[in-house]
Amino acid sequence: MTRKGRLARLVGGALVVALAVGACNTGGGGSKGTVNIAINPWVGYTADAAVVGYLLKEELGYTVVNKDLAEDVSWQGFESGEVDVILENWGHPDLEKTYIEEKKVALDAGQTGNIGIIGWYVPGWMVDEYPDITSWENLNKYADLFKTSESGDLGEFLGTDPSYVQYDEALITNLGLNFKVRFSGSEGATVESIKQADAQKIPLLLYWWDPHWIHAQVKLVRVNLPEYTEGCDADLEKIECDYPSYNLNKVISKKFNDGGGDAATLIKNFSWTNEDQNLVSDYITNQGMTAEEAGKKWVEDNESVWKAWMP
Repeated sequence: MTRKGRLARLVGGALVVALAVGACNTGGGGSKGTVNIAINPWVGYTADAAVVGYLLKEELGYTVVNKDLAEDVSWQGFESGEVDVILENWGHPDLEKTYIEEKKVALDAGQTGNIGIIGWYVPGWMVDEYPDITSWENLNKYADLFKTSESGDLGEFLGTDPSYVQYDEALITNLGLNFKVRFSGSEGATVESIKQADAQKIPLLLYWWDPHWIHAQVKLVRVNLPEYTEGCDADLEKIECDYPSYNLNKVISKKFNDGGGDAATLIKNFSWTNEDQNLVSDYITNQGMTAEEAGKKWVEDNESVWKAWMP
């Protein structure tokens, strides 16, 4: 789901304004204060922010500023004062070392309750036709199935956003696989490729993750890579192992932790399940709701869950 080095996606004049506002508001500003939430570019994260943001505004009376940022840029915001919270961290030991241990501008704010799984997947229909394709050792045997005009003589491996936690190019090289990575550029573009591959029986080998709502619509089967062991991903030049599972956590700025009051308490208490997140993601992606509408619906339907998060 190191997830996901990242590129900033500072889009639109509204974000520029938001950044300017955020620079003037940290934690305790205003009547109840402003909470600056980094929004990383995948819908599960948006689902987290939809629910937390709704509660901050409607139940606690805070102003919420959402900022569309890539993951590494979000961490930089802890130092600049432009970001108060990252709601879903997919494991960045390098950034944790820099901003939590060395610069001491951020803190681990506890787990989200979600278990993040990153891996290589193929559509279920391919496993029905080629049962042994789920082992990486057999991928070269099927490489020709995955050739595209862009991959040439190699099979195509579909990545998503190169800013995500991913080391697929290194894995392909180190495992001696005859594949070439092509990045779709976004979660949405990869979703469309998954749907097309399923509907039209187009071979597809890709980087993907769970939790994600698409698993409820399309059967994806994980390819077994060499087993992950502690430290096997420390050197990307030598890496030959699968991705680890991530107990996803929240990260907050030290300034916000110290002065964020009830908002900081709510965020630290926030914890839900993969099923919860997938449901809100489905509201946003497939049921035509805005993030705010999706957050409101989940809050209205799950009072017994979120009441436990409140200060």
